[in-house]
Amino acid sequence: MFERIPLSELTIKITDGSHFSPTPVEHGMLIANVKDMQGGSVDLGSCTRISEKDYLKLAASGCIAKRNDVLLSKDGTVGKVAVMDGEEKLATLSSIAIISIAEKADHRYVGQFLKSGDAKRQYDNAMSGSALRRLVLRDVKSLKIPTPPRGEQELIARILDTLDTQIQKTEALIAKLEKVKEGMLHDLLTRGIDKNGQLRPSPEQAPELYKESPLGLIPREWNVACLGDLLASVSPAMRSGPFGSALLKDELVERGAPLLGIDNVKVEEFSANFSRFVTPEKFAELSRYAVRPNDIMITIMGTVGRCCLVPDGIGDALSSKHTWALTLDQEKYSPYLAMLQINYMPWVLNHFSRDQQGGTMSAIRSETLASLFLPVPPRHEQSEIEFRILEINKRLASEITALSKMRLEKSGLMDGLLTGRVRVTPFLEQAQATTPA
Repeated sequence: MFERIPLSELTIKITDGSHFSPTPVEHGMLIANVKDMQGGSVDLGSCTRISEKDYLKLAASGCIAKRNDVLLSKDGTVGKVAVMDGEEKLATLSSIAIISIAEKADHRYVGQFLKSGDAKRQYDNAMSGSALRRLVLRDVKSLKIPTPPRGEQELIARILDTLDTQIQKTEALIAKLEKVKEGMLHDLLTRGIDKNGQLRPSPEQAPELYKESPLGLIPREWNVACLGDLLASVSPAMRSGPFGSALLKDELVERGAPLLGIDNVKVEEFSANFSRFVTPEKFAELSRYAVRPNDIMITIMGTVGRCCLVPDGIGDALSSKHTWALTLDQEKYSPYLAMLQINYMPWVLNHFSRDQQGGTMSAIRSETLASLFLPVPPRHEQSEIEFRILEINKRLASEITALSKMRLEKSGLMDGLLTGRVRVTPFLEQAQATTPA
């Protein structure tokens, strides 16, 4: 285990950024704020510019960060870290601590430590009992940091930096895929796919391919129908409840058939974290409220209009008074496509807004839901649209799973490396042995 010493013993100085806010200018010197600290560095493109006069004033006060310094946000958003590796010299605001590292420590190692769970626990302890979420310089200077030998610090930082790079690349890929999905959703749900398997040209490009409808321009092959006309021939196909004395709070049990609520309904995602149950006997009594696989569930409390599908294998489960459950005739309409329309298309939100009271949407009435217009492509085209969106969702899910795994791996490795439970000395010796004299 490594000796833990105050951070101040590994630094030349630890200072605040500027306590006054210089006037922004169009052209000038850069000043960093917490918002500019992204991905372990400072995003220079997002920094504000200030006059050279103000910059020199800040420089005279020691509010300038330079190469090999470490920045730590200490006010409001506490614990963001940026390592200064470039040649830029940035002014900083008072919400940031500038940590100038001494020769006996590696600045990237210190940066990695300040992002660790150990450091975050120390931040929380320093702020406990305070109404303001902030650190003062005394708190930063007294942070206890493990101190392996300098060479081992460098290797630890190199290992963790490599993992950070992989994480950042995956985050960037996920962001790119989310933008692709956003554009794909809009195009597929408004333009669809032609007989050649291609996205139809836009109405601006080929107006002859479109016709007017209550929803605006839609492809000529499509129709428009009310949601109520797309329901399956089951009773009831649209339901919310049970209400009042039909199910009392003291009738809920710790195990049994789940009672689903708004916490189970995410955007495009059914959350199987069940916390309320009824007995098999009560489920049988309230079976008219049972949900079926591929039912559409819509929240009507809290965030109104959030929507997902009930998964296969749900078993016995009841809807609740805080959600709508709808069973569609799947020969007429894809539940998946309807779920996407409800979550993302602006005409759905506009339609639901008729139930607003004083600017707040408090619920969705059955009449409002049943009268919701949806565009209806031919059923084979619905299936093709669904397939393409599912494919990009699979890619996104795969990258999100990989990202979660990387973060977990880094967290575990970071804890081991920073405490000394996992040593990198063999790697260090190997690196030294292969280094030319």
